[in-house]
Formats: sequence, C-alpha cells, structure tokens
Amino acid sequence: MPSASSSSRPVLVLATLNPAKGRELLALLGAVPYEIRLLADIPDARLPDETGVTYADNALMKARTAAELTGALSLGDDSGLEVDALGGEPGLYTARFGGPGLDDRGRWQLLLERLRGVPPARRTARFRCVIALAGGALGEKVVEAVAEGVIAQAPRGERGFGYDPVFFYPPLGQTFGELSDEEKARVSHRGLALAAARRLLTG
Repeated sequence: MPSASSSSRPVLVLATLNPAKGRELLALLGAVPYEIRLLADIPDARLPDETGVTYADNALMKARTAAELTGALSLGDDSGLEVDALGGEPGLYTARFGGPGLDDRGRWQLLLERLRGVPPARRTARFRCVIALAGGALGEKVVEAVAEGVIAQAPRGERGFGYDPVFFYPPLGQTFGELSDEEKARVSHRGLALAAARRLLTG
C-alpha cells in the first residue's frame, strides 16, 4: 500500500480487520488531512493476538503491525470495561469475558449475574479506550479516554453493541444502548479518544 494517494494526501490506515469496527472508527475520527484506508481491505492481512498487559500494549501492537505491512501511518485501538465491584474485571478481557462461546448478549448477561445483589452505589464502572498511532513522520503517540458510569440492574435500549445496554451514563440518564449515535460519539470512551487522536493528526 502506498503512503500517499493521487490526491497527495498521506495515508492513515485503521488497524482493524473488522469492517464494521473500521467504519465506526472512521465515523468517530471525523475530518483529518489523510486518506483513510482499512487494514481489513488488504488481502491476507493479519494482526497479532492481543497479548499485551495493558491497553496501550495491545493498541501499539496493532498500529505497529499495520504500519509495517503498509508503510503508512497507522491507528490501533484497544478498549475495555472496568467494573469496580469485580476488581476492575473484565478489563483487558472484555471482548472475551466468559469464554469464546458467548455473544454480546451472553457476556452482559454474565456480567449482570456476577453483580447480582450488588447495590447501585457499588456498581460503578468505566469504559476505557486507548488509541495508538505508529509509523510515518508523526512517530508513535498514545492517547486515552474514559467514560464513567454504572452497571444497570437490567438492560435498556437496543442501540450500540457489546455492553452498551447495561452501561448507564448518569449525566444523560440513559444507558449507552439508549443513546443515539451522535450522543454516544460525544461522550463515549472511543469517541473521546478518537477526538484526542484527531487533534494530534490535525495539529
């Protein structure tokens, strides 16, 4: 993949093999002076397993791998849900919580079961997202953002994905599963982290 396009803008590669996630990252990133491409569009592209001990480790591994494959500046991300009553779990293992046999619904159902009987005051939690940039003239940069909330007693809302139906966001009085895409983009961990990344890319 060339590092520049016919429009003479440099290329920024989104280091995900999930086209749906790539589209979300693209939408949240907004206008930047780059031609955005998805690693998922490269035949046989691969990313390393998420073996890091921090979100930053995982995000940087993705970004570095994509930069090596493409020769272009690349953006990787990692995120997780940290529940205080569970000692910060599921954390780095948010996407794999409960094992490979569970889908999104199964994972948040397991979370609610683990929190059965825990009062609202002790159900505090946060989504954390780390964005890493690697390759190109910008070098390596890492930004992080969090969204503080509470794990609801029961799911609410059909929007979003993952744990959104059970993550209650007090400032708006709704779960992430009830927010519109525009509302969620303004307050979510990923939206805030990508806004910080956009400032680096346009600064």
